[in-house]
Amino acid sequence: MANNKGSLNTTINSFFKSHYLGVTTRVGLYVTIFLRQKKPQKGFPLQSLTQNAINNRIKPKVFILLPDGIGLRNFAYSNFYDIGRKKQMKVVFWNSTPFLLANLGFEEIKINKTKNNPLTEIYKNAKTQAELNCNIHKEKDTVYNTYRFPFSYGNIKAIAKSVTIRTLAFSNSSSRGLRFLRRKMKSEERKTDAYKQAIQTLLAEQPAMVFCTNQRHISSIAPLLAAQDLGIPTATFIFSWDNLPKATLVVEPDYYFVWSNHMKLELLQYYPDIKDEQIFITGTPQFESHFDASRLLPRTTFFKNHGLDLAKKYICYSGDDVTTSPDDATYLDDVAQAVAALNAKGNAIGILFRRCPVDFSDRYDAVIKKYKDIIVPVAPQWEKIGADWSTILPTNNDVTLQVNTIYHTEMVVNLGSSMVFDYVAHKKPCAYINYDIPKPKDKNWSVKKIYKFVHFRSMPHKNAVVWLNTKQEIAAKLEQTLATAATVPWAQKWFEKINQHPPQEASERIWNAITKIIQNKND
Repeated sequence: MANNKGSLNTTINSFFKSHYLGVTTRVGLYVTIFLRQKKPQKGFPLQSLTQNAINNRIKPKVFILLPDGIGLRNFAYSNFYDIGRKKQMKVVFWNSTPFLLANLGFEEIKINKTKNNPLTEIYKNAKTQAELNCNIHKEKDTVYNTYRFPFSYGNIKAIAKSVTIRTLAFSNSSSRGLRFLRRKMKSEERKTDAYKQAIQTLLAEQPAMVFCTNQRHISSIAPLLAAQDLGIPTATFIFSWDNLPKATLVVEPDYYFVWSNHMKLELLQYYPDIKDEQIFITGTPQFESHFDASRLLPRTTFFKNHGLDLAKKYICYSGDDVTTSPDDATYLDDVAQAVAALNAKGNAIGILFRRCPVDFSDRYDAVIKKYKDIIVPVAPQWEKIGADWSTILPTNNDVTLQVNTIYHTEMVVNLGSSMVFDYVAHKKPCAYINYDIPKPKDKNWSVKKIYKFVHFRSMPHKNAVVWLNTKQEIAAKLEQTLATAATVPWAQKWFEKINQHPPQEASERIWNAITKIIQNKND
């Protein structure tokens, strides 16, 4: 018994020494580990704790917390994974998605699905509403109302939930109130099986750091909170260029990785409790693939693979989801009409149509059939595992497909998409659709609403894109853009503002920041 006690103390003290845990947490873990030693459980090797701590000094283990499949595009199919391994990091995906990453050649630890805490969701939704209220008051700008999702009143349960959220939001729309809501979210998550599971995994694996690929998911709260309670550094990546004004920051880690100085200023503006020293400007790996020449296919190969005509120049029409652009099929029809008019003048132009990867509707079918001599659909190569859109997996093949789509087309047309940055990475222009159709599917939707969103205010000059303000002017503006690409210099300035340059070094900067955080913890 004395030997066991000595072994236990050595193990715990080694863990504490490497993670600098607080007194309260130490007491809790002493109890936890003691109980586990009295009743050993499979998968919890006590004796490996000391060895894991030593290994972390030699080759730090970094958990990449993956709450959804979208993060694969940035952190598995970019240079990120390989750079981490070259820096002598042990990269492990802490995977809460239904996707089997081991089949893709990645080391993973699965997070078993547990029941959500309904109170956490209520506090989270109240926090979102309260943040938007605070933004309206602070910025004197009602645009933040457009980021709200409608409340549900379909049944008694939905009514009770909506009333509770609205009451909590109303009474906590202040800095003090927001801190209260964040504390309640943490308090509720500490009661969950997800939190207990995360504690077990972290004690067994002892990563040097936990890096979350997306700040929006409620499922990320418990794993990050467990890591913080164990003294393990945590960070989150801000997933998209439009996220911060929308009040989508759900997690509260130790550090934040942002795309640019512009995004850093946004983070400090909307979340004043976050300190400057907690933020790392890294850029996003999202655009790195555009600078990887090994992904490029010869024009003849790409055209043959997708039934394209070598005699034509192609415009890419990049589809939006149904919510963002409910009339997208009509806009595709308008662009096809314009291309037909240009071809009647002796041009040879086609449209490569890339739909939104999570749009499986048939709304484009009639237009594609009508203009089958002009429109060639090239479907995104995503893997659908379940019925829900969140179970759709981007593939590495689709990254290559997108890169070649851009490389072998002349320009892109869409409605307010970040594809403007993908195209300018190849020095190619983008046209934004900027008009409402006469008979919209949703009378409450308008293109004017889209371009009033805060993230479009980052545009340094209106000439960063071609504005298609009416159906009638599409043909002339497409013809002019194909001839001059005059918007590219301004689009490049916008790209540099939105994403740290050089864009192809984002993963390197992320790993440098991770290394710095781990070193500071160990010093």
